[in-house]
Amino acid sequence: MSQKSGTHFTEKQGHYLAFIYTYAHMFGRPPAETDMQRHFRVSPPSVHQMIVTLERNGFIRRQPGVPRSIEILVPPESLPILEWLGIKTSKSLTRSPLSLRHTPSLGYLRIPAATPPRW
Repeated sequence: MSQKSGTHFTEKQGHYLAFIYTYAHMFGRPPAETDMQRHFRVSPPSVHQMIVTLERNGFIRRQPGVPRSIEILVPPESLPILEWLGIKTSKSLTRSPLSLRHTPSLGYLRIPAATPPRW
C-alpha cells in the first residue's frame, strides 16, 4: 500500500510520523508500540489505533507478525515537526554537528553539542 495522492495527515498523525522517523534514525530500527506509548503518554490501545490508522491511510507500512517493522511512506521533508526542529533530511542525523536531546516536556530537540569552557 502506498501513500494516497493528495492525502494530508493531521497534526497528531504528524507527531507520530515524526517520532517514528526520528526514532528509526537515532536507534537504527523503528520504534515498538511501547516506545510510542511511553513517549506520548497514552494507553496501548491508543497507540495501536493510531498505527492502524496511519497504515490504513497509506502513511506507513508494516509486516504482519514482525515486531518493529514500521516503514514510513511519507517523504521526511513533509513532516512538519522535523521542519520546525530544523532537521535537514538530506544529511544523516548521526553525522550532524547538532545532536538530539530528550526533554520531558518537549520531546526530542536539536541542541548544539557543548564545547568545553576556556579557563
